Amino acid sequence: QIQLVETGGGLVHDGGSLNLNCEVFGRTFNRYRNTVGWFRQAPGKERDFVAAIRWYSGTTYYADSVKGRFTISGDNAKNTVYLQMNSLKPEDTAVYYCASRPSAYGAYNTWGQGTQVTVSS
Repeated sequence: QIQLVETGGGLVHDGGSLNLNCEVFGRTFNRYRNTVGWFRQAPGKERDFVAAIRWYSGTTYYADSVKGRFTISGDNAKNTVYLQMNSLKPEDTAVYYCASRPSAYGAYNTWGQGTQVTVSS
């Protein structure tokens, strides 16, 4: 029943910023247990973990490649998770997906459609 919709992707220059949005739909989403994460997949590459947040506690996790540049946060009133991306590099170019899992453990079982982020040199 949970649906995730990503928006905010686009084309920016090296060093620019973007803010991605992941809106969560569905009354079955458990605010006290669920985790929402961001992943990305570049052409010809595997889908990689970027960042995650435990909805209720606010505990966050980041891939080493984005620490200090990206910030994940949540807005309970808007049922939305954000990924603020600063100091973007060409290697950040990928389709970005948000995903949800029912706890801090196990597989992510609900995925959005993705939003394209392109960083030019």
